[in-house]
Amino acid sequence: MSCNEPQDDCTKAMSRLAVQTRQTKRPHSKGETRGQKTSGLTHECGVFGCIAAGDWPSQVDVAQVICLGLVALQHRGQESAGIVTSKGLCAKSFHVHKGMGMISNIFNDENIRRLRGNLGIGHTRYSTSAASEEVNCQPFVVHTAHGALAVAHNGELVNTESLRKMVLSRGVGLSTHSDSELITQALCLNPPEGEISGPDWPARIKHLMQLAPLSYSLVIMHRDRIYGVRDPYGNRPLCLGKIVPIANESDDEDEADGWVISSESCGFLSIGARYVREVFPGEIVELTREGIKTIDIIERPDKKPQAFCIFEYVYFARSDSIFEGQMVYSVRMQCGKVLALESPVDADIVSSVPESGTAAAHGYARQSMIPFAEVLCKNRYVGRTFIQPSTRLRQLGVAKKFGALSANVKGKKLILIDDSIVRGNTIGPIIKLLRDAGVKEVHIKIASPPLKYPCYMGINIPTREELIANKLDSIKLAKHVGADSLTYLSVKGLVQAVRHGMDNRDCSYIGHCTACLTGEYPDELPGELPGDLDW
Repeated sequence: MSCNEPQDDCTKAMSRLAVQTRQTKRPHSKGETRGQKTSGLTHECGVFGCIAAGDWPSQVDVAQVICLGLVALQHRGQESAGIVTSKGLCAKSFHVHKGMGMISNIFNDENIRRLRGNLGIGHTRYSTSAASEEVNCQPFVVHTAHGALAVAHNGELVNTESLRKMVLSRGVGLSTHSDSELITQALCLNPPEGEISGPDWPARIKHLMQLAPLSYSLVIMHRDRIYGVRDPYGNRPLCLGKIVPIANESDDEDEADGWVISSESCGFLSIGARYVREVFPGEIVELTREGIKTIDIIERPDKKPQAFCIFEYVYFARSDSIFEGQMVYSVRMQCGKVLALESPVDADIVSSVPESGTAAAHGYARQSMIPFAEVLCKNRYVGRTFIQPSTRLRQLGVAKKFGALSANVKGKKLILIDDSIVRGNTIGPIIKLLRDAGVKEVHIKIASPPLKYPCYMGINIPTREELIANKLDSIKLAKHVGADSLTYLSVKGLVQAVRHGMDNRDCSYIGHCTACLTGEYPDELPGELPGDLDW
């Protein structure tokens, strides 16, 4: 779909939107929650793309590589998934397969064979609203005057309403309330400077980025190439990898069978790929059969600092992923070390709530010289309680998720490390489980600061009312959950731990979004916040 209005009108419409980006108000009633808002569904997702190098048709099974890449990103969403592939020879059609549920239930040998192609993109998703429907499965595919376009998105736009009004005013219909579809349709509109000979996709992407500064990592496929896009603040992660030949007789390190782009690097080794680098904040990269090149880098408004989501380190990312030149596991371990320095306590053993609290627990144990021991046995076939849809299911989930190793805890004073407390529904039943197993004392240490503010950039932290840290301080919360004590890592300590292993940690370019901890958002907020009018 391309713009049919005169070019002057198109330019004016785009210019008006650029101004509105800083002024947009989202209307919300006082009792409204984020799950009820009319657009911009919040989700934490994973995106993945692959393109074969050299001559086509390729020997690289692109669909299978993408499927395995999505399996490695399954922790980022278990609600739905999809893969779109292309032979790269015709702009008119793509091969598409999407569905609800886990990746292993959506894809099989038969539909992977039907997805044969030389390039493709994939997406795995979960939503935080009731819109858990197949119509919201990604990647989104639209058929434009210049051929098919496929888009997969991780993040959430902060100015959804103004962008939606602009797209609708151009006569474009929207079939969902997803801002991911909105991005897809917005890319189909001509940029204000016009296009002389066919679509200028980099110009369209660049203008979208200027209109929507937060928050997204995108993979976009058109014809024979894939574009990777990261918002100017670098809020959501995105990285690049190289598929290396299995038998490289020439020892040519530059030789590649293909290229991949992913939310995280954790799946690269399993598909025979090597980590190359992160996509820089504001960068547009182009992946073709010849390789990867930078198309442009969009600067942040008013030269504001970078704002990579610090919660990726705390909770979401897989521990073997690499962000900012360091492994997530190492950062989590350093959080434990800093926590031991900030809040020492006399105890017999240190342990963790598996599994994201384990690295921090090892760090705490090393720093405090108190031995580490496992005290909870985890049922690995139960999903994360954090992303289940209701409080009741979260509470029920704890009972079947853990068992206590009574021989390790009986009569012991225990330091139990967890990565975070959101609603406070799960830690109490865990402590009760340990009390029943004979533990003498339980001291809860949280390897992150208290969560106090909602996120408007793609993380499932809906409203202040649901965050336990806004209701109870650490002393009252310890009593509430049945612990002998409860302490958090400080914001300063978390930032110190995250930057500890970074070579450029003192550079002014470095920055992390701590909005959910401090209420300091990287960009202007979109008007009144749902459910939080009495701040």
